[in-house]
Amino acid sequence: MNIGVSTSCFYPLETEISLENLGKAGIKHTEIFFNAMCELKQSFIDMLLDIKEEYGITVASVHPTMSLAESFMIFSNYDRRYREAEDQFRRYSEIAAMLGAKYIIMHGGKPNGILSDEEYCERYMRLKEITRENGADILQENVVRYRAGEIEFLRSMRDILGDEAEFCIDLKQSIRCGYDPYDLIEEFSRNIKHYHISDHSISSDCLLPGNGGFDFGKFFKTINKNGYTGSCIIEVYKDSYTSFDEIYNSFFNLKNNCCEFK
Repeated sequence: MNIGVSTSCFYPLETEISLENLGKAGIKHTEIFFNAMCELKQSFIDMLLDIKEEYGITVASVHPTMSLAESFMIFSNYDRRYREAEDQFRRYSEIAAMLGAKYIIMHGGKPNGILSDEEYCERYMRLKEITRENGADILQENVVRYRAGEIEFLRSMRDILGDEAEFCIDLKQSIRCGYDPYDLIEEFSRNIKHYHISDHSISSDCLLPGNGGFDFGKFFKTINKNGYTGSCIIEVYKDSYTSFDEIYNSFFNLKNNCCEFK
């Protein structure tokens, strides 16, 4: 199991500076969140590769900048626009391959989408076939105010696709959706390939690990018992801390305790 920190924790700091911050802090594992279309250019990817190489960083996953538009781009009835989304995901899979990342994270469609669950899954699988050409898999994330924020929809994906329904489970998004993360962890353990982790309290649903009441000892023991061997990436927002040092301290405290949690 690998513990890491997402570059999105530093947003709106530029992506390349965020990655370099992690390297300088001694954090060797990450998810790279892209924030502009210009960051898909090869010259920019080459810069990320130089930073990755210099600091010995491994990349578990990439997060497309088009997340907010995925419902409009992918899960509508306008085929030409969907084909453009295919091209973008193909490019993300090429980038993932260059960075050594296994997964591409998708927010997916909104609850008011026109597609049936079966049609949604068909689009999802078409994109997976495209990204698999470069060795990357697309993971559906459980994001609030998106279709996959509902447990019933995740169940539907699993029932339709079986093991092909692959999920990124975000702890804070579970809280925002109104259910306990363990409702997902226990039921979908076979389909979960990636975690976004954070802490929470009564007053805040998004805190750095160690700053709230979430029992990470129980969490790591549970996913370890379920055979999970993937990544757990810290993902929080700028209002979750006052200095970057807090991110680094949270990571190292969690990583140093991870073995004893098991």
